[in-house]
Amino acid sequence: MPNQPPKVVRLDQLEAIPGPGSLTWRPVRLTLDVRAFGCNAYTAGAAGDDVVEPHTEDPELAHQELYFVAAGRAMFTIDGTSYDAPAGTYVFVPDSASHRHAVAAEAGTTVLSFGGPPTFQPSAWEWAFRAGPLIRSDPAQAREILDEGLRLHPASPSLNYNLACLEAVEGRRDEALAALGIAIGLNPDVAEWAQGDAELDSLRNDPVFRSLVDK
Repeated sequence: MPNQPPKVVRLDQLEAIPGPGSLTWRPVRLTLDVRAFGCNAYTAGAAGDDVVEPHTEDPELAHQELYFVAAGRAMFTIDGTSYDAPAGTYVFVPDSASHRHAVAAEAGTTVLSFGGPPTFQPSAWEWAFRAGPLIRSDPAQAREILDEGLRLHPASPSLNYNLACLEAVEGRRDEALAALGIAIGLNPDVAEWAQGDAELDSLRNDPVFRSLVDK
């Protein structure tokens, strides 16, 4: 099967369809034929116009919705509580039964929406990226993040490698070598990462470390 080419389109190039209510709908998902999740954009012509129509989601579909205010300013009301949302704000509604509504505070306010059932499984790199910068500056927080990630992804080379770095920085030789051995066993390329990583300097002359990374 040939690779499908990318599709690139500006928001203002999408068809502008009036409604529902006072908002203008731009059919992002339909235009791009996105199948992984629902996505659309809504623009208000004037302050006070809807940018998210009052609604709840179908409980049988159990969709979660994420909104992003791309321009202007919106006032969201979710289950009776109001939230001021200037441009750059994300608003996540995890419960399909929650009643949501958003009104533009400025003309031209544009809200992007994304929705779908909660089937996505986060990748291990999210925990690895969060923990890595904290290994020296906040090792306790790094360990908490790695423990959480490894509960979900015990066979992640990057998480086991970061754990090895953390253990080495904190002077736990045996634990560091054990975690490093697991990481290399899962992905032999990890041995190359280890050869120049300053966080493993405490192990650099250890014969077990050399046997792991010099294979």
